Amino acid sequence: EAIASQAGLERAMAQGRILEAPAALCDSDMNLYVDLGNVRGYMPREEVAYCRAGEEVKQIAVITRVGKPVCFKITGTVRGAEKPTFLLSRRAAQLECYEKKVSALRAGDILDAKITHIEPFGCFCDIGSGLIALLPVDCISVSRISHPKERFKAGDIIKCAVKSNDRQTGRITLTHKELLGTWEENAAHFCAGETAAGIIRSIEPYGIFVELAPNLAGLAEWCEGAVVGHCAAVYIKSILPEKMKVKLVIVDSSLPCPVQASSPVYYIDSGHMDFWRYSPDNCEKEIVTVFE
Repeated sequence: EAIASQAGLERAMAQGRILEAPAALCDSDMNLYVDLGNVRGYMPREEVAYCRAGEEVKQIAVITRVGKPVCFKITGTVRGAEKPTFLLSRRAAQLECYEKKVSALRAGDILDAKITHIEPFGCFCDIGSGLIALLPVDCISVSRISHPKERFKAGDIIKCAVKSNDRQTGRITLTHKELLGTWEENAAHFCAGETAAGIIRSIEPYGIFVELAPNLAGLAEWCEGAVVGHCAAVYIKSILPEKMKVKLVIVDSSLPCPVQASSPVYYIDSGHMDFWRYSPDNCEKEIVTVFE
């Protein structure tokens, strides 16, 4: 409604609203032009991103916005332009988001995050108005994966918990595995004697680890022809809560395609956590997360 007309944009400017529209062009001076329909949106380089004192907006931070939605506040109009032109600031939107939301985040808070891009070491996530936090690969699930793309793709919106919020550097680290259920909650979906599908995650001299769910893996007896990343049908021999083990036998490891990734199933999806225990109470091994 706000960007449908010039009058709507003027109301949004008066109200100080945060809007979003696609960046259409970056000129040679690293200024952005935003598609606002019949009017033009102009965002100077220094307004493209919120930076700490003494820092300059990097060229790559501007160029990579082209073709993607950007959030902004309208701070004024440009006089003398050939067509109606609004002055935009992504920096102002980010600053408001940081002051009202992100600065108050503490370890254990649960929030929505949008994956912007993926690297071997983790996912970069937008947690509001383009402010970025890192979800490390080892925090994605209890079941180990070799690359985040085995779980997610750019554009996915997921739930995360804040692992740390360094207010000195502004760096925020996220974690995901604590929302995917405990060992017992995951194991409750399976019974000894059943045959289930899983993904082969690693092959060791003593056996093969097969992922039954993102937070549950079992150990299968060694099987010739098994390939990491492939789907396998496994027979569940036994489930041992006191040892936190699921013993498996691979029935068929010749399936070339992995199980298709689906939206995560969250056992916790809002609020705050101070403590999370993955391992069963009577288990010899304790796996916990303390948020502090």
